[in-house]
Amino acid sequence: MSRDAQKRAAAEAAVALVQDGMVVGLGTGSTAAFAIDALARRVSHGLRILGIPTSARSAAQARDSGIPLTSLTEHRRVALTIDGADEIAAGSLDLIKGLGGALLREKIVASASDRLVIVADAAKLVARLGASAPVPVEVVRFGWETTADRLAALGGHPVLRRDADGHPFRTDGGNFILDCGFGSIPDAAALEQCLSGVVGVVETGLFIGMADLALVADDAGLRRLVRGEPGG
Repeated sequence: MSRDAQKRAAAEAAVALVQDGMVVGLGTGSTAAFAIDALARRVSHGLRILGIPTSARSAAQARDSGIPLTSLTEHRRVALTIDGADEIAAGSLDLIKGLGGALLREKIVASASDRLVIVADAAKLVARLGASAPVPVEVVRFGWETTADRLAALGGHPVLRRDADGHPFRTDGGNFILDCGFGSIPDAAALEQCLSGVVGVVETGLFIGMADLALVADDAGLRRLVRGEPGG
């Protein structure tokens, strides 16, 4: 299968878990977009749900597809969130997320969810986080240079993310993102705690102990990785 076909297969398997009456978190990114499309098809056939999007982009896609939306103001708990990831640690299901620019809202929705299901193609599965993807770190714009210096002192090699026009990328919350290349991370939980303590950091793209299930598609089919079980 092509990577898009793998993403679509994983997304459709996750959407099959959605039940009538659920409040569902809608992730951000290319694989999450396939999930929103699949969810919209089920809604068009009578599934009754409410969606909580993690970005303006996901909100627009869901709204245009006919998925009714709500917010954490009205619903403080989310039954199930379906989202993608930039890297998935095979042994723990710890994640790197945020290359799509929505890591803060994604983490807020994930933390309010009874179950976080990650959908991905096989290329996202790694033995250890950081081997191929930087850690996105969302920072306030004021004094971001000094925040970058602090992250660099931790070995992160921060690079200010820019948009297609070369301007600093701004998140939906108006913040900047520093993509920090740490290389292979021996202790992702310790690094997340360390980064979160840096003045100026809003949130990190390390999602530790949050994913309950990862649905990973490859040419051989679909793998189900469950946190706390062998292989997941």
